[in-house]
Amino acid sequence: MTLAPRLAAEAISLGYDGRTIVDALDLAVPDGSFTVIVGANGSGKSTLLRGLARLLKPEGGRVLLDGRAIHSYPPKEAARRIGLLPQSQAAPDGIAVIDLVARGRYPHQSLLRQWSPADEEAVRLALELTDTAALAGSLFDELSGGQRQRVWLAMALAQQTDILLLDEPTTFLDVSHQLDVLDLCARLRVERGHTMVAVLHDLSLAARYATHLVAMKGGAVVAAGPPSEIVTPEIVEQVFGLPCRVITDPESGTPLVVPRHRIIAPPSRPTDSEGEL
Repeated sequence: MTLAPRLAAEAISLGYDGRTIVDALDLAVPDGSFTVIVGANGSGKSTLLRGLARLLKPEGGRVLLDGRAIHSYPPKEAARRIGLLPQSQAAPDGIAVIDLVARGRYPHQSLLRQWSPADEEAVRLALELTDTAALAGSLFDELSGGQRQRVWLAMALAQQTDILLLDEPTTFLDVSHQLDVLDLCARLRVERGHTMVAVLHDLSLAARYATHLVAMKGGAVVAAGPPSEIVTPEIVEQVFGLPCRVITDPESGTPLVVPRHRIIAPPSRPTDSEGEL
């Protein structure tokens, strides 16, 4: 008997202002996986993630979390089960790193349960896992882009959820910091058993880190499975409109996308009839 995954979508339709972006989509997120959603701009991948995170109410279908429709949970209970690192967010001016990370404990607070040793330990562990403990007393405004992203991730980890959703966590980061963030996500899955779901733009990075890849186009899933089965020249061209070769990455052994060379003709020189002097 196969157990149902903790997070899944059944015939889910999502959109904005009456315009449907994702239409009757089915998705199962394997437990303990690093699932990465890829697709061209406008394919619906971030919309899908927002639906999985309970930020968008489905127009049809449902998102299931632990066997229940996710919108049937009270907000704080849902936030104790699933965490989200949004694409963009703003921190209050002048806030210290440790105070921002502590906000991740909000779902665990109530009138009868205020700050506790368990909260203290959760924040300490989140700072340690993201290698930001040395920044605890620093002002968030003074950090670099890479440091800020790790602090946001620490805040999400402080929620202590087993499922973590990340919307383009490497945006605006240089290559080194992109790898730092994705290395951390991979370690969380392997060492702590987290189920990670991320939206990424870089297909080769997605193939390197994902254990389960979901390729989207036009609000639908084109293919889903291990990167070795999904990153093929045919699927890449179908999803991205990009003719390419797929070779083996010599470092990771994962699929590496090499776009076909595009010959750019040099600008033509004006002829006498076009007024050349």
